[in-house]
Amino acid sequence: MKFSVTVGAAGVGRDPRGLAELARVVEGAGWDGLFLEDYLVYQGDASLPTYDPWICLAAIATATERIRIGTTVTPLPRRHPWKVAAEVVALDHLSGGRMILGVGSGDPGDPFLERRSPRVLAEMLDEGLEIIGRLWTGEPVSFHGKDYALDNVQLTARPVQERVPVWVGGNMSVPAVRRRIRRWGGSCAYKGSTDAPQEITPADVRELRAGGAVEVKVSGGDPAAFAEAGADWWGRWIAPGPAEDTVAIVRQGPPRI
Repeated sequence: MKFSVTVGAAGVGRDPRGLAELARVVEGAGWDGLFLEDYLVYQGDASLPTYDPWICLAAIATATERIRIGTTVTPLPRRHPWKVAAEVVALDHLSGGRMILGVGSGDPGDPFLERRSPRVLAEMLDEGLEIIGRLWTGEPVSFHGKDYALDNVQLTARPVQERVPVWVGGNMSVPAVRRRIRRWGGSCAYKGSTDAPQEITPADVRELRAGGAVEVKVSGGDPAAFAEAGADWWGRWIAPGPAEDTVAIVRQGPPRI
């Protein structure tokens, strides 16, 4: 099992330069990945300065050599999928093939999602993922859905990796989320609602893995139990706070199991 750190690009010391420095510490302390939450206003708190995570990922990529990088998660309906596709390719090249794309439908309360319903957000997520997957092939793409349309569009730059991992977030208790996880082969999903979260259990991991070849990332809980259940990644989330506190946590290194 691999071990990662997840932070928001928000607060003092979490601007692009500060996150590049943190990434060096993450890599030096033996972690396997550093992932960024994707907010424009961090959890709706306008008092907390928030920095574009994609610019921050570019800084992280150039500051490191080994660790995996990516988003957990990008609310895809907030973005044009063709723009995300191109950005992932560029970051995959900049990092030498270390990029992972985590995606979700987003919070319907996010003002940048224009008050769309959960059903519409889910439709946009599925269409956006389909477009991204096709554009990464480097072949011409024509697509006509409810929310997006492309006519013979081609992005000839392709990722370094044969297949950039796609991790699907959202509530794994929802059947559509589980179907999406199995379609794209990766999970960084939570359990329950954002208002009433529940702990993911090793049994949940086994259920996801039983449905096919799925890469599973969990956050918190007993790393040893999750490793035994077949989880691929165990993550430590660190809330915004003083930069020295974050560095102190990271320097402890990943759990030993």
